[in-house]
Amino acid sequence: MQKDFLLEWRQKYAFNGMLLYVSSTVFVCYLSFGLRSNALQVPVWNALFWIILLFTSVNAIAKSFMQENRGRLLYFYSIVSPQGIILAKILYNACLMLVLALICFVFYAFVLGNPVHDIPMFLLSILLGAIGFATSLTMISGIASKAANSSTLMAVLSFPVIVPMLLMLIKMSKNAMDGLERAASLDELLTLLAINMIVVTVSYILFPYLWRS
Repeated sequence: MQKDFLLEWRQKYAFNGMLLYVSSTVFVCYLSFGLRSNALQVPVWNALFWIILLFTSVNAIAKSFMQENRGRLLYFYSIVSPQGIILAKILYNACLMLVLALICFVFYAFVLGNPVHDIPMFLLSILLGAIGFATSLTMISGIASKAANSSTLMAVLSFPVIVPMLLMLIKMSKNAMDGLERAASLDELLTLLAINMIVVTVSYILFPYLWRS
């Protein structure tokens, strides 16, 4: 984690690129719909937000293993356990995604209006989404980095994992936007927690076999 944070702090082009992507996408949505503040319907507002966040997460996390050269991976192989590698990558990507998601929400709400009634529940859905995207896409990035056309393979492999999670997040955040009782989102909350725990456990168990290759 320290290595990834240090590289990100020194280079900054990856993080700044994601900020540019988020801000330009939100602004293009604003111009495309010809919007004024609070003029966008709630379901459309919610769907656009998660679409922007999904593509941001794919672009941000895809580089987890693809940016590592063979020499550096061999060095890591000799000094660090594979479980430590995958957990460190997941934690770093979760922190990165949480920061990007919060920035995206603030800028998105500022430009397109904020129809959310239950802010804490919406922020909880952002937290679960950031962790879910990080856990799922980190392992998929490790698998895709072993192939020649890694970007295409990552998109194909991530689709069946991300879609169920995205449906739960959209429903949970929609409940928060409508101001419903928090008990109405309990099923989605438990499902997202279960998915995150399963993905982390599977990554912890299976990554050593991928790491040996």
